[in-house]
Amino acid sequence: MDDLPTFVSHLECSETGKSYPADTLHNLSDTGKPLLVRYDLDALARAVDRDTFAAREGGFWRYREFLPVRRPDNVVRLGEVITPILKAPRISGRLGCGDVLIKDEGRLPTGSFKARGLAVAVSMAKELGVARMALPTNGNAGAALAAYCSRAGIESYVFCPDDTPEVNIREIALQGGKTFLVNGLINDCGGIVGAGIEAMGWFDTSTLKEPYRIEGKKTMGIELAEQLGWRLPDVIFYPTGGGTGLIGMWKAFDELERTGFISPERPRMVAVQASGCAPIVRAFEAGADHAEPWQDARTLAAGIRVPAAIGDFLILRALRESGGFAVAVSDEDICDALAEMSRIEGILLCPEGAATYAALRKAVGDGRVKPGETVVLFNCATGLKYPMPEAGRTIDLNQPLDFAAMAFE
Repeated sequence: MDDLPTFVSHLECSETGKSYPADTLHNLSDTGKPLLVRYDLDALARAVDRDTFAAREGGFWRYREFLPVRRPDNVVRLGEVITPILKAPRISGRLGCGDVLIKDEGRLPTGSFKARGLAVAVSMAKELGVARMALPTNGNAGAALAAYCSRAGIESYVFCPDDTPEVNIREIALQGGKTFLVNGLINDCGGIVGAGIEAMGWFDTSTLKEPYRIEGKKTMGIELAEQLGWRLPDVIFYPTGGGTGLIGMWKAFDELERTGFISPERPRMVAVQASGCAPIVRAFEAGADHAEPWQDARTLAAGIRVPAAIGDFLILRALRESGGFAVAVSDEDICDALAEMSRIEGILLCPEGAATYAALRKAVGDGRVKPGETVVLFNCATGLKYPMPEAGRTIDLNQPLDFAAMAFE
């Protein structure tokens, strides 16, 4: 079977720019920083154009020239789709801003945007001969790893904080992941993964500790650009824990411009965190290049409860280069935003996605988002995976029906 038309030239340290060979298994660079995949963009630009993608079937693998997998039999698929962009016109009217668009990543396999990164990471692991993978997770990344590893015939080990939502834990285990609950946070789980590399022989697939999850996540940016007619919105609100997607989209926009797909205009990137765990917000406001670890991290939005991100400097760089910002919202605001979006627009967000809407309300209120600006909110997972408030009233068929009592708020 012929190789795929890929254009990877080398890997590059995100801090020093030092080159590393492609097609070789890597974790971090020599300085302990994330490695980024680099492409021969001139050759890529000669090979594809907008019409190339328009003629292909849906799913992020249609952007294969921008991805690193070289052999088609190593591509691991679980029915990936182009995720829809949902307009929220009533919310737009309430806020007095331009279009509010929601990129609903919950439609992907395993119900979250983690499918993008893990599909590419597992495919590359298969290509490079990895037999066992491991990662720490607050839930959705573990589900995606387990599913794609099972599909690829790779063994998976997943370490979760012991307060990870039960549905995620059961999902991971049911899909073949060897699942462990840890009385700590995700960074503690990551410590176990790192400590077990030699003893267990697994490949550390933690966020940004290998080069390929970011390549899968960057397809959010490519897909968004294509869906909007190769124009980008004014502002993107992104729920930020490890920040792979935000970094990946910023990388995608650069690659798209350099290959002639988009113009130089960029959206302002906004990192959304919870006030109970906001290391990026604190660092951004202090003008720092790195974020100090957050102590006693707490939030109901488990996916953004990341006390320390190894790619903190890349997140902060993207925010500043784009003219964007970082914002923290309370758990109370997240719950209120989730309920409001569900009630008014019929769109069930996950807590992390609801955080982006809470952040938008805040940013409109303080003038950081102006009237008329088009905004994209990323809903990173289906809201069906998360606890919902008790609801419903009983009807006793042994009693007369009281229809007047049915009209309640």
